[in-house]
Formats: sequence, structure tokens, C-alpha cells
Amino acid sequence: MSIAELYSTLAFPFRVQTDTRKLQKGDIYFALKGPNFNGNLFAKQALDLGAAFAIVDEPIVQESLAAEQGDAALRSTGSDDRIILVEDALTTLQQLAKYHRQQFTIPFIAITGSNGKTTSKELIYAVLASHFKTYTTQGNLNNHIGVPLTILSVQLDAQMAVIEMGANHQREIESYCSYTLPTHGVITNCGKAHLEGFGGVEGVRKGKGELYDFLRAHQGTAFVYADYDYLQPMSAGIDHKIVYGQSAGIVQGTVAANEPFLQVSIHSGLSVDRINTRLVGDYNLPNILCAAAIGKALGVPDEKIKSAIEAYEPSNSRSQLIERGTNHIILDAYNANPSSMKAAVENFAGLKADQKILLLGGMMELGPESIAEHEALVQLIQQYTWKQVVLVGGDFEKINHPFIYCSNAAEAKAWLDAQHFTHAHLLIKGSRSFKMEQVIGN
Repeated sequence: MSIAELYSTLAFPFRVQTDTRKLQKGDIYFALKGPNFNGNLFAKQALDLGAAFAIVDEPIVQESLAAEQGDAALRSTGSDDRIILVEDALTTLQQLAKYHRQQFTIPFIAITGSNGKTTSKELIYAVLASHFKTYTTQGNLNNHIGVPLTILSVQLDAQMAVIEMGANHQREIESYCSYTLPTHGVITNCGKAHLEGFGGVEGVRKGKGELYDFLRAHQGTAFVYADYDYLQPMSAGIDHKIVYGQSAGIVQGTVAANEPFLQVSIHSGLSVDRINTRLVGDYNLPNILCAAAIGKALGVPDEKIKSAIEAYEPSNSRSQLIERGTNHIILDAYNANPSSMKAAVENFAGLKADQKILLLGGMMELGPESIAEHEALVQLIQQYTWKQVVLVGGDFEKINHPFIYCSNAAEAKAWLDAQHFTHAHLLIKGSRSFKMEQVIGN
């Protein structure tokens, strides 16, 4: 069966599910496999739960189905038309996503980067959805499974689609582009993230730059932040390039205030003077300008751009400001790497507050540079005055520092609970695996 025939058989609109625990009647179940799971083993369960079809890449024994259904013909043939056997379920999912993508002529905007891509994606979606029927990546479903699932969730009434792409090694973004076929793209930045997989900062730029490579080869449009020098040579040769930034581009703006929420002064490109956000951290300036620039370029009215950005409230431990009694907590614990840690610490150090407390989890996937990067972070912290500093887990255990050390978030929570701070400001940040949100009981 060809991909076109499969698409016709499944009869869009349909909903794809890879987890029987989330399956609803009429869904299409894809039996994916990984190191510790085999979705083929749950194909029968998916059908029992009401899946319209199960896409499998291993033969499924049908006798139990036949016995339950009392179907003599099924017992004799050993087949069920609801089970479709393919060579590889994941490859089929990706090919099906590409075929679905090819049904559209609308803008597909791909976004990647070391830091800020999910926040930028959410802001871009908010701006575009204020004026167009827009679909986007849910949460952070931005990998080799999440990207095709996102594409297949785009309905036929779509006017815009925003697709987030995460990556931790070379050729990953290239593979996503092969079935996302983006018409527009954004690289938020290239920082010190996933150094182990990419092989250093230059490897990060090469890997993220695969999005630019696709746009360059397919006459796509790149949105480029003017104030990151390295993005200029990376985007060289792209015929359609829209620049935004602090002093150049289609939309220009700077930080007006950051106590505690970021306020942005718009100097050029929009007919509004200021955007008052619900985001914490001046490092979010490029994300806001990016969303504004994309909205402007694609025809969203200026007032809608402003209103959409101002209405956006971060969630899922990303740049959240949480009030607990008289304490103010900046929870930015979704992820961390040397670049984002530096930005968060420097931003926090600049806030006007008497009692500032750092609770920082370790940074992962840094490879042989991990010890040096943790040491560099400690040196940065020592440049400022803090009420207390608590370092949690990872390679913080392997380096010398004068701060409190806890082996995990539970220990850090116990320490914090025993302090009874009042009128304090806290920054909580760390790599996802350390679950630093648990420090405040989230």
C-alpha cells in the first residue's frame, strides 16, 4: 500500500495516537517501538478501545480477536482489515505527515534554537492565532515523533502552522525539514546546549543551521535576529530574509523595564509604543520581537500583535513568576544549559530586591565540557551578592564551590522549607531531569 493509498484509507480528518492510554474512539493507532517498549504488543488493545486502524510493523496474532468476535472467517484467514502491516511504523508516520503537509499551500513556520524556542513558538502562535486559523506544536512535542504528530494535527481549515523542532545531534533538523517542508523559519539562537551530541558550539550552529539550509535550497523565508552576529553568515545566501532586532529590521525594540515583568519599547515597525508582557527576564526580548516581526510580515494588525503578546502568560515552568506569601519566585526550571543559565542569573542579579536566593540544578548533555561549564557558572555566581545559593545535583557535586549543595530537588525543598524566608526573591532553574519545580512543590 502506497502512502497516498494509506492516507485515502485512513480518510482525513483523523487523529493519530501512539499511546493506548490516551486513545479515543476512531483514532489511528501507530505501533511505535523504542529501546524499552514495543507498541505492536498493544495493537489489539488499541482496537478494543475503539481505534479505527492500527498501523503495525510486526505481524499480530489474530486468533484471540476472532474468538472474542465469534468471527469464523477471521479465524480462517488470520487477518483483520483494521490492522495495516507496514515495514516500519515510525517511517510510515513521517511519510504520512509529509503527504498530509503536501495538501497545504499555507505558511508552515519552523522554529528551532538552543534557548527560547518553545516560548517563541507560543508567542508566534498567539500573534498569528489572533488573526488567522493557526495550528501549532502542543507542549514540546518537537522530536522525530512529535513533529509528524503535529503536522498530522493540522486541520484542513488551517491558514497558518507553527512547528517547533528540537535537536541534539547533526542531521536531525534536516530530517524534520524533509517532511515539514517549511516555507518560513526561525533560529532563535545557537548557544551551549546539547554540546555532547552536537560536538561543541560550532556543531550546534551547523545542526541548527540545517533549517537555513532547507530554506536556502527551497526559496523559503528566514526571520533573522539582527543582534546575534553569528546568524548573519549562517543565513547568507537566503534570498528571502526578514530581519528584526534592537536597532535594525522590520520591527525594532529594546527593553523598557524588567521589574519584574518585561516591558518592551517599540522604536520602529509597529504603530504601538510599548508592549507590556507577562514574561520575566530581559532575555525574552528577542522572542517578543520575533513574534512581532512574524506577525507584521504575515499581515496581523499591529494592535492584535500587541494584545496577543500582552495576553500571553507562560506556563510549564518557563519564565513564570509565582507569588508565595510575601515571596516572589521566578520558576524557569523546564531546562538549562550554560547559555540560558548565564542569561537567567544575570537577569536575576539585575533585579531590584534585597533578598535574592538562587536554587540551581545541574546542566546535562554537555559532554567533556560539563565540569568546566559548571565551574564557569560558579564563577559567574560569585560575581554577585546573594542571600543564599543552593546548587543541586549533577556535576556541581564534582567541583569546588562555597555554596550549599543538595543532591536532588527533594533535599533542596527540605532545605528551603526549613528557612521560612519572607519578602525574598528566588530563582529556580535547572535541567529537566532534576525536576527543580519540585523545590516549591509544583
